[in-house]
Amino acid sequence: MTVAPLSFAQTPLPQTARLTLATKLGAVVPQDFIGLSYEVMQLEDPTFFSPQNIGLVQQFRALAPHGVLRLGGNTSEFSWWKATSTDLPPVRPNGIKDDGEPDPNTIYAVTPEAIRTLKGFLDATGWTCIYGLNLGYGTVTTDVSEALFVYKTLGKSLHAFQIGNEVDLFWRHLRKKATWNVDTYLQSWLEIARAVQAICPGAVFGMPDVAGDVTWLPQIADRWSAIADKPHVTNLSHHYYVGGPPSNPEMNIAAILRTDPKVQHDAELATSAAARMGIKVRMTEGNTCYQAGKDGVSDVYASALWSAAYLFELMKLGYSGVNLHGGSGHATAVSVGNRLRGEELMADATAPHPKPFYTPIANEGTLAGSGIDGKLSAKYVLEPVGVGMKFASALIGATMLPCLLNQDGTSLNVVAYAARRADGKTLVAILNKEASAPVQITAPPFQTLQTLTGESLESRSAEVKTTVRETTSRRSAAGQTFILPAHTGTLLLLA
Repeated sequence: MTVAPLSFAQTPLPQTARLTLATKLGAVVPQDFIGLSYEVMQLEDPTFFSPQNIGLVQQFRALAPHGVLRLGGNTSEFSWWKATSTDLPPVRPNGIKDDGEPDPNTIYAVTPEAIRTLKGFLDATGWTCIYGLNLGYGTVTTDVSEALFVYKTLGKSLHAFQIGNEVDLFWRHLRKKATWNVDTYLQSWLEIARAVQAICPGAVFGMPDVAGDVTWLPQIADRWSAIADKPHVTNLSHHYYVGGPPSNPEMNIAAILRTDPKVQHDAELATSAAARMGIKVRMTEGNTCYQAGKDGVSDVYASALWSAAYLFELMKLGYSGVNLHGGSGHATAVSVGNRLRGEELMADATAPHPKPFYTPIANEGTLAGSGIDGKLSAKYVLEPVGVGMKFASALIGATMLPCLLNQDGTSLNVVAYAARRADGKTLVAILNKEASAPVQITAPPFQTLQTLTGESLESRSAEVKTTVRETTSRRSAAGQTFILPAHTGTLLLLA
């Protein structure tokens, strides 16, 4: 008889890292840094953004007390302003069908009722709104009429107007490729923006809202000083998705958790261009995987670590805010060709999942029924990507500080961000994005305020926990040492 030798599994010692902070102050994180992006088509249902939609109001308020709701997306080019009940929809030329864009025959109305209920929603949440006007099929006549009503109705709740969505892609379905460029865009944009500014003198604008070609921003900055009668622009804007489409096998958890050099590259172009114009930069639409997200990537705990790290990074880079895209399944499906692409990859598309997959806030049920006191009874859930945003919101109002996490040996996927609060105390957020490897960290003496946790990177839920006791750690003359488990975030308040 052969006896197998005994074997003992050994738990490897965690890799060690030391946190060091610099004293140089960086950018101040604005109070309204946190933002969400929805399709303009969401306004087709006036009961959605309504003060009576109490579940959604509560989720917005829990995410941030002063955020920015951006209404734009692909569907913003297919709306029409129905000022009165007797108005008829415009007759439009035949559009070009493009995969990933709305069907060229798409058309829907935005009404005064939707803007009035939007105003009530903004008042109830404490948020403001970036309102998208139609550039694709819009004209001075149609856009000015809509803009004036929005301007008067929203008042101080209007953050800015946006005219056109992903204008760098217009050549695919809305303009002629041979003639569409930054100059023809500016010509079209200025015609409408000047007319809106004339009738809404206090209005401000964001631009150009490009999908991915951030080189448009320095090109606009190059031309800006020579433009006469300039509308009041306060932000340059662009979008960012880690990747896609969902059918791409390389669009996976590893892809959203690795450091993407495009973020730094885009920020350098964008912030430099904005500085020359004396304004700020906002990332107005983005998420993990474009075309509504991907099952098992955009809707799992890994996306919470992604969104937290991404928001922290743009805080450090001096952005004025970030709007992650989401909304209802219908409006988002229409925006990308009348279907949620990720459902086609699921073994069972009827299995429960957020629609769209990447939405920070998912709605369960419909708005057809009403609850107590006439309030709408749909249930809203903060999805993992929204939980990551909530974790990142801890640095709102603070001033970023440079910090380093010096690792010994092989580097782990661990990042750290620091900021000084108005009371002089320093916050440090550390994210261990490793699937299974813990890290031992030495930092200045601290108190643990919050943790970001999930059972695994593939888990369907995420949670931000407020810590009522100090993290298990030990102190010495060298600092305070603790173990940060795999796939965990922690928020520290330095003593």
